Amino acid sequence: MHNDGPLDHLIRMLSGLPGLGNRSARRIALHLLDKRGTTMLPLAKALQTAAENVKDCNICGNLDMRDPCSICCDHKREQSKICVVARVSDVWAIERTHAYKGLYHVLGGLLSALDGIGPEELRLQKLLERSKAGKCEEVILALSATVDGQSTAHYIADRLSSSNVKITRLAHGVPVGGELDYLDDGTITTALKSRSAA
Repeated sequence: MHNDGPLDHLIRMLSGLPGLGNRSARRIALHLLDKRGTTMLPLAKALQTAAENVKDCNICGNLDMRDPCSICCDHKREQSKICVVARVSDVWAIERTHAYKGLYHVLGGLLSALDGIGPEELRLQKLLERSKAGKCEEVILALSATVDGQSTAHYIADRLSSSNVKITRLAHGVPVGGELDYLDDGTITTALKSRSAA
């Protein structure tokens, strides 16, 4: 197999996706080529459509077809609560439970000294601005119970300590080392309802 051909390029692109190694990428590439008309071409079209139409919400960082996103534009949601999450997948995990009716703020990751991710690389300044804008009464820190998640939560709590905003964290229903996207709906619901002061 040539190392500069379109098949090799496809395999390299696929192997760069999270959770896919070179072997998995090869299997997927061969499957796609075997199902060009029914899978590969529709997938290529879906990727192009998503790239052209899905936007980052300028307010919270969520993904949607519109900016601001449908959650930020929904006036029936509790405007006084902001749930802080690391990634968009965490928004989806919480929304799946139907237990939370407030707003969100997606940081775009977590503070990590090892990976060189500091406050400037995350959407922390925008969160501080939103929390001080007047409507916000509670900031819920729904961050993973990992070292980076807890460091980020501590940093945010410290930065908001002088404000009049109530700061809470998810209850310990979220296991240490657990990622929100992998938890069941009941665990997330219990954690949201049993949140405690940060």
